[in-house]
Amino acid sequence: QPHIIKNKMISVWKKRGVISEDYSKLYDDYLLINKCELCEVVLEGKGRNKKCLDHDHTTGLFRNVLCNNCNWTVRRNI
Repeated sequence: QPHIIKNKMISVWKKRGVISEDYSKLYDDYLLINKCELCEVVLEGKGRNKKCLDHDHTTGLFRNVLCNNCNWTVRRNI
């Protein structure tokens, strides 16, 4: 059921420290984005092209929706 999936995803984001003024809008935007906001690869499945919600690990603020590859690259370079 869509609302259960949405609530579970938002709960995971909160546990990982993601901060947003509107989690519902963030979730809806997350669903609409189908390309990495850095390299523009199509986000699908698992592995390198898995969709990730990137956030600043110090402030918790959401930054971008990225592929797994870019998410790890950004994390290593901070």
